[in-house]
Amino acid sequence: MSRKDGKLTTREVLFPLCTLFSIVLTVFALWFLQKLLVPKYQKGVVEGSMIAEYYDSEEPHEVIFLGDCEVYENISTVELFREYGISSYIRGSAQQLTWQSYYLLEDTLRHETPRVVVFNVLALKYGEPQSESYNRMTLDGMEWSSSKWNAIEASMTEDENMIDYVFPLLRYHSRWSELTATDFEHVFSRDRVTVNGYYMRTDVLPEGPFPDPTPLADYTLPETSMEYLSRIVDLCRENDIELVLIKAPTLYPYWYEQWDDQVRDFAEANGIPYINYIYLRDQIGLDMSADTYDAGLHLNLSGAEKFADYIGEYLVNHYELTDFRQVVDVAQMWEDDISFYDALSDAQNAELAQYGELRSWGANAIEN
Repeated sequence: MSRKDGKLTTREVLFPLCTLFSIVLTVFALWFLQKLLVPKYQKGVVEGSMIAEYYDSEEPHEVIFLGDCEVYENISTVELFREYGISSYIRGSAQQLTWQSYYLLEDTLRHETPRVVVFNVLALKYGEPQSESYNRMTLDGMEWSSSKWNAIEASMTEDENMIDYVFPLLRYHSRWSELTATDFEHVFSRDRVTVNGYYMRTDVLPEGPFPDPTPLADYTLPETSMEYLSRIVDLCRENDIELVLIKAPTLYPYWYEQWDDQVRDFAEANGIPYINYIYLRDQIGLDMSADTYDAGLHLNLSGAEKFADYIGEYLVNHYELTDFRQVVDVAQMWEDDISFYDALSDAQNAELAQYGELRSWGANAIEN
């Protein structure tokens, strides 16, 4: 009780302060535990770091690429800048679904409005969520907004819950036994794993034979993915953005002719270009005995630079894009990206010379 003279006792003063301190301490401890326990994606499977890196990029991007590994491993953003002055970013992640690309485009428009969006069509074959692990690699890195919320709702599998995305500690609280030094090193920061969304590999493993395509009972592309493709078209039109549909030049996973026909029909009906680069591999100059690092699934650095040269020529010939090599402040920002790009290439080549393989970047690296 208070004293009769109206002054508070020491206990009455200290009790709410101690309570407040306990609450703050508890919240801080939970926040720190969450930062510690969530996967860091710094070695091995680094794709979970890619989406978040976009928010650290300071230069303007007139071209945004959307899609899965067929863009982030196959197109060199630095080569586009060096050869054409195109300032671009690849907003891609592993097995990125069509609706995830749509919401990432919404998210991008919160920060900037590109002149051209390039969407790779392989993901159209998926009409429903595939797995939590792939969802996490795309969705956890998004900044919180209505776009992220809607992307999560559209992507969750039956066993997932929204609350686990809002509070990742609930999902990853059991990772104690999996923690490594990397988890502690990167509690508050991440090392860069891409160059404006491009994931580099300099090693070589020639393209080998692929299994024959499995006949399908129904070749109709899923209604859900085609609906979100239509929404991408509408979103681009609403914001005066040119949209280009592409199929990357890699042959596997297999892209059926029936799918190709449907996309071509869709593109013609909507008055947008569709380019299947599978049929242009010779014109691109690809040598798949030297331009792939994983037997033809993805391009290595030399292949990604050749593809960037080819698609970059198309972009500058068909759209009014700024040559940012002539814009001093933007060119300076790109110099930092180019320095990182060259240093990364040198480091990978040095490791190849030493070990004959990429140990720090390869699939055998420890996943964190």
